[in-house]
Amino acid sequence: MTVSLRSPLGSDSQSIDARRRRVLFSLGAAPLAGALAGLPNLALAVQGAQAPATKAQTIIEGRDRWLFPGWESLTEDDTAGCLQALDLIRKAADKLSAADIRTVIVIAPLKARAYADKLPDGMTLSPAVKGRYAALAAHAGKIGLDMVDAEAAIATVNPTDDTTFIRADYHWSARAAEANAAATAKLLQARGLFTERTGGGTRLGKWTEEISYGDLADLLPPEKKKAVGKDHFFVRQAGNNKDLLDSAPSLVQVVGNSMVQPYLGFPQKLSNAIDNPVGLTWTFGNVGPWKTLLNYLESPAFKSAKIKALVWQFNEGQMMNGPNAATQWDAASIMAEDAWLARLDKALAR
Repeated sequence: MTVSLRSPLGSDSQSIDARRRRVLFSLGAAPLAGALAGLPNLALAVQGAQAPATKAQTIIEGRDRWLFPGWESLTEDDTAGCLQALDLIRKAADKLSAADIRTVIVIAPLKARAYADKLPDGMTLSPAVKGRYAALAAHAGKIGLDMVDAEAAIATVNPTDDTTFIRADYHWSARAAEANAAATAKLLQARGLFTERTGGGTRLGKWTEEISYGDLADLLPPEKKKAVGKDHFFVRQAGNNKDLLDSAPSLVQVVGNSMVQPYLGFPQKLSNAIDNPVGLTWTFGNVGPWKTLLNYLESPAFKSAKIKALVWQFNEGQMMNGPNAATQWDAASIMAEDAWLARLDKALAR
């Protein structure tokens, strides 16, 4: 597992040592014992902005100093590819179900759809992109795949508390992450899981404000970055969970990218909502969701675990890319779908 506060790490007022301390402090807020395999190489942190491995890291500069990732097309109709990816996810979910593991997916929506009013003058989403998330949700329902309605979840965030996405950053806000974690918990409980209180959940800390450059701002030339300015990150302090560090093994594993990293609070909120320990495996966006899942299933942690549910997180802007997307993922992550499914079978059979 790769652990960091968020990715990429910008050059703000905090030293690298301070950032590392905050990473470990954040991990203390959730019972992730046994999942930490080491901190990421901070020199590679800029890769964590979810940019494809070979595409230019262009930035869309919108109204009111809002920034958007230019590598996510706002016009191309990739809906068919996204639905094919859901079909592959359903195949994986069936295999996990045969091992008595329920799969729930969470797809982080496009920032540009959530804040279309902040796009530059003359720039709009195409009808296909506007309707893509709804198409994903409809197809997931059609094929019987449990999918959290992330757009409905982020709509519950009180705008007087925070935005749902961070102005000059790729990521959703911590409150949006928590809203999706709460929706995930409700879906799991609707399926008959974790309906009883056990006392094993994470206790959440108080909200605090941190000021830092967003990861998209970090990709700008120095003068533009300075003009865009720093963002206000509203995140939770670590709760008092010392008694949970040696608690029962996690019955839920979250697998995803930096949207579900501890800094933004998704695993902690999920643990709190289901009152059970939650494990976490996350990697930078250039690794991709397909290889990230294998990282967990092929690990000693999974072999010794007895999880009941797997929460698999994706980004909408990458959903059209399967495991064989040669221009999207790092070389070690690229493989044919059949090869990926074969590795999945082998990992589950251990």
